[in-house]
Formats: sequence, structure tokens, C-alpha cells
Amino acid sequence: MGLQDTYNQCLEEMFALGRFGIVLGLETMEGLLRAAGNPEAGLSVIHIAGTNGKGSVAAYLASALEAAGHRTGVYTSPHLVRVNERFCVSGLPVSDEEIVESYLTVKKSPGLPRQPTFFEVTTAMAMDIFAKRGVTWAVVEAGMGGRLDATNILKPRLSVITNISLEHQMYLGNTVAKIAGEKAGIIKPGVPAATGVRQKTALAALETKAREQGAPMAALGRDFSVSRERGGAFTYKGLDTTLPGLRVALAGAHQHQNAAVALAGLELLKRQGVDTGTEAALRAALLAVRWPGRLETVSESPRVILDGAHNLGAMRWLVKHLKKHAPRERLVIVCGILDDKPYAEMMNALLPCARLAVLCQPKTGRATPLETLAQHARGLGVETRAVPDVAEALAEAAGLAGPEGTVCVCGSLYVVGEAREALMRQGLPLTTAVFLPVKCNLSGNLPR
Repeated sequence: MGLQDTYNQCLEEMFALGRFGIVLGLETMEGLLRAAGNPEAGLSVIHIAGTNGKGSVAAYLASALEAAGHRTGVYTSPHLVRVNERFCVSGLPVSDEEIVESYLTVKKSPGLPRQPTFFEVTTAMAMDIFAKRGVTWAVVEAGMGGRLDATNILKPRLSVITNISLEHQMYLGNTVAKIAGEKAGIIKPGVPAATGVRQKTALAALETKAREQGAPMAALGRDFSVSRERGGAFTYKGLDTTLPGLRVALAGAHQHQNAAVALAGLELLKRQGVDTGTEAALRAALLAVRWPGRLETVSESPRVILDGAHNLGAMRWLVKHLKKHAPRERLVIVCGILDDKPYAEMMNALLPCARLAVLCQPKTGRATPLETLAQHARGLGVETRAVPDVAEALAEAAGLAGPEGTVCVCGSLYVVGEAREALMRQGLPLTTAVFLPVKCNLSGNLPR
């Protein structure tokens, strides 16, 4: 059997684990990591939880640490096109060979208390791959919540909670305070934490947990801040330093806040004696971050924007960006939403900013039925087309928008992934990197 056949067989087995759904708890993770030789023990870990922004904050942190001379691994979910995207070393997804080798190592785990879930297996694989690749800093995104998430088996050097809004209420609670309490579970004894949470009740829950754990916590708007400058730059006023004139390549005003949370995290690491590099390298590292499928412009005629806004908070950020950068009369929306999301509220926010919507349904059993979305859209008085297949919906939307128009694909990372895959089949050279490594010489100056 060749590599491609073995790789495909491993993926088939991995995805079959999805039928075990979401099972919160850490006992099975302990067994998986023990059987793999506890690869996480040799890693310095940054653990990130939150509703939105986890991936971009992870990328900012990893890019900065890589520029400072560390070897980084980033573990995020979900992937858009290929499972390899979940495991990035020095900014790039790992190889098929590494996926195969790691899966075969993890699947041998004996004596587990129950069948592991897909996410538990990939979490163990991430630690195994990172250890084998000589990663020194692993930046790990929690899958759901924090307290009982599979990733909470790790012992981090830094905890980060990006922001909080209502999500996964069946598992995490029906108020932002309860959800904050679950996400606060990643705060460990004595381990510094940084957060972008602003709601009073949610922040209070985090502060309570931090006090109980004796963990110093830096909060956006209280201990550090960010302010816009002209021309798209921003100033970071931090714990120990002020950095004016910063820029990021990622689109959206919310990225300034995400970058600020990452910068505060780096300052907390520096206070622990971690080498976080020169200011020049840091500035370049922020600009080097790429985050596929998040306000990603992949074509100019028509302009095609891919954004995985998959909950109400993220959708509101997207709408704010579209209203500023995409005139309503030229905007066509391609949208599909999963059935555990507040589709009505998301569509109420999104559709009025476009002249037309092409609704679709991604290839997952978790999708909201197309007719449900279409019926709600008609009730909003928005001109709507229903095209089940995502690739076909994108093609129709591009034709409707015309060369001078804008198409925005959103509502679910599953939708964005299928759209991205269709565009790659057409030959578009879309990056899968989460950041482009920045190398500095010993004097700390950026190479020319």
C-alpha cells in the first residue's frame, strides 16, 4: 500500500471517530498521551480558549516566538480543506507522512476507559508530532470550553482567553458568566493569563478563578490597551512597553484587539525570562501572520472574500467590515450555517447589508436545512437563491456579482472550506501557512 492509500485509510479511521461526538473529560486523554510516551512533557505550552479570535491570536504568538528564534507548533481546529492544517510547525502544515506516523502511534493506545473522540486523537497527535519535530513552544487552541476540554490535560506556561459570547450552551451554560467559568478552567496555579474579555460578569468569573489559582491576569482595557492610528496602524500600550505604529496583514479592526492580547501574552512570557525577540522582529512577525478563511480576499474580479464567521459575535464583526468596505449594491452573500448556531440572528445581521444572498448547505450532517435558511431569508425581504452545493453556489454568486462586484462566503468554516477547495481546484494558489517565518540576524535588524 502506498503513502496516499495509507494516508486516506488513516483519515477514514480518524473521521469515523466523529460518531462518538463530543465527550468532555480528561481520563481518555491521559491514556492517549501516556501510550505515546507523554510527548507533551518536553513542550512549553501556550493554551488558548475563547469564543472567537483563538486562531489569529495563536498565529501572532507563534510568529513572534519563531522570529525570536524558537521552534513553534500551532494546533488549531477545525481545518478548512485538509486535516494537516490542524498541525503547523514553523508556520506550515505538516506532511502526510507525519500524519500517518503519528496516527499509527496514537491508535495503539491500550486500556483506554472508552473509545476516544476524533478531537482527542488529533490532540494527542499534535503533541506527538510537535515533540518529534523538535518544537520548543506549542501554541494550543482549546476545542470547546476549557475546563473539561481534551487540551486541558496540558500544563501551560501561559493561558489566554480571547473573548466570550454565547456558544455551545448545551455544554457550557446559557450565560456569558457560566461560559466564562468553563473557559476559566484553563487558568492553572501560578501560571500568568491574558484576556480580551470585556463583559463585567464574564471578566469577574475569570478574575475569581485567577485569584483562586494565584495566577496573575492581564485584561484588555484595564492592564493593556490598543488604539487606532491613521492609515490602518495601531498603538499598543502594554504592561511594560508602548509600541506605536504597529500593523497586521489580517483584515478587520478586531485584529488589532487580537494582536494586543497576543502582545500582552508575550510580555507575560518575557517577565518569566522567555526571550521574545527584538522590537523589529516583533513588528515583522505581526505583519507575517496569515489566517486562511478569515476575512481572506482570494480574488479581485469579482472580489471574493472568505470568512468563517460561524457564530453571532463573529458575524457582527464581519458585517461591520462589509459595511465599511463592500457597498451593498455590489455585494452578493454565499451563506450556510450549522444547526447548532443561532441562524436567525446571524442572518438578521448579515443579509440586509447585501443586495442578494445565495444560500447553500455544506456537506455535513450538522448543517441547517437549506429550506429553513431560505424561508427565513424570504421573511427578511432579501432576494435569495438556494443552491445546495457550495461550489455551485460560489460560481453562481460570482456570475451575479460581476467583475466589479464582491462575493462574501461565510456562515460556517465548513462552507468556507468547501469554497476554498473549489477555488484551489481552479488553480488559485491559496496559502495554507499560518505565518511566514521572519528571520533576524544577531544584531536584531531585519534582513534587507
